[in-house]
Amino acid sequence: MKSLLIVLLPWIILLAGCGPFSSKAQSQPEIFITALWNVQTMFDAQEDGTEYADFRESVGWTAEKYAARLTTISGAILQMLKEEIPAGQASKTQAPDLIALTEVENAGVLEDLAGALSKQGYHWAAFANVGGAPLGLGFISRLPLLDVKAHSITIEKDTAPRPVLELRLLIREKPLVFLLCHWKSKVGGDDATEAQRRASARVVQRRLTELRESEGETPVIVLGDFNENHDDFYRRFNPNASASMLYALLPDDPEAAALAASAPGFLGFPAMTDFLVLSGEKPPLASYFPEEIPALYSPWEREILDGSYYFRDTWESIDNFLLSDKLFMGSGWSFEDCRVLNKAPFITSRGEPNSYSPRNGRGLSDHLPLLLYLRFLPDDV
Repeated sequence: MKSLLIVLLPWIILLAGCGPFSSKAQSQPEIFITALWNVQTMFDAQEDGTEYADFRESVGWTAEKYAARLTTISGAILQMLKEEIPAGQASKTQAPDLIALTEVENAGVLEDLAGALSKQGYHWAAFANVGGAPLGLGFISRLPLLDVKAHSITIEKDTAPRPVLELRLLIREKPLVFLLCHWKSKVGGDDATEAQRRASARVVQRRLTELRESEGETPVIVLGDFNENHDDFYRRFNPNASASMLYALLPDDPEAAALAASAPGFLGFPAMTDFLVLSGEKPPLASYFPEEIPALYSPWEREILDGSYYFRDTWESIDNFLLSDKLFMGSGWSFEDCRVLNKAPFITSRGEPNSYSPRNGRGLSDHLPLLLYLRFLPDDV
C-alpha cells in the first residue's frame, strides 16, 4: 500500500483566515450531516486526453456546458439544505457539514463546486485520484479537514482506478474518521472484476484494524460508491456451485463466514481479510466471524429502501454508509438516521435517477444522493 498525492485546494488557507485549523472557524453542531453523491462524470472544460469521449470539444462539449453543469449540480446540493433534521427537530434545517463526491475529474472541479457553495460555508476541500485516471473523488466541508491521506490499491500489478481517501474531523472535541471509496465497477463482468473490489476492501479492512488498535474509541464511517450491493451475497451466491466467488461485502451469515474461511488462498482470520462484514445489529456485531474482524452497520433495508442506482430495471444499493460500532455507544457522536433523496430534482417523473446527458445538458446524475445524520450525545446522557 502506498500513499498518493493529496491535493488540498490552495484557497483553503486563504479563506480560513487564521489557517485551516482555526477554532474560530469551526462550528459545533448538535446534528452532523454528511452527504454522499456520485455526481456522474463531472468533467471540466479543459481537454487533456483522459476525458470520456462525450466530454471532448470535438463532440460538442464546451465551457458553457460545464458552467451550466456546475450550476445545476450546486443547485441540487442546495436542495439538500431543505431536508428536515430528524428526531424531534422537524422544524429545523441544516446544510450538510461534509459532502463526499465521487466521479469528479480533478481538484479544479471540486474547487469550482465549493466556490459555488461558498456562501453556505464550504471553505475546505480534499481531492485524490490515481495518476492518469479520468476521475477521482473528494470532500468539500464546512469544517476544517484534519490528517488527510489517500491509499492506493494494487493487485497483480494493476492499480485500482480510485484510491481510498481518508480524513479526520474534530467536532465537539470528538474525532470522526471517514474513508471515502469508489470501487471498481462491474463493467467486464461481476466475477471478473471482483478481485479489484476485494483488493479495495482489504485496504479498508487493514485501516480499520489499524485504527481499532491505535484509537479504539474513534468512530469510523466508510462511505462511497462500492459498485457492490449490500446484499450481493444473496443476489449472487450459488450454494450448489463447485466453487463460489468470495465477495468484497459479506453479510454476517453462517454461509458467508464458511465461504470466507474456505476461499482458495485464504490464510486465516484476520491475515488476509479482503472483505467487509455487514451486520444489521446496532451496534454492529459479527456473530459468525471471528471477533478480530469488526462488523459495520449498513442502513439499507432498515432506514433506507429500494436503492440509489437503477440498472436494468432493478434498484441497486451500491452507494452506502458503513458505520463502526462506536457510533452506537449511547454517547459522543451517534447514528441517528440515513436518507436516500428519491425526490425531485434527483429523480424523474418515472421515479428513476435523473441521469445527466452531455449531449443536451439535461439531468443531474444516474445516482441518488444519501444523507447520514449523526447526533452528539453528552457522556452523561
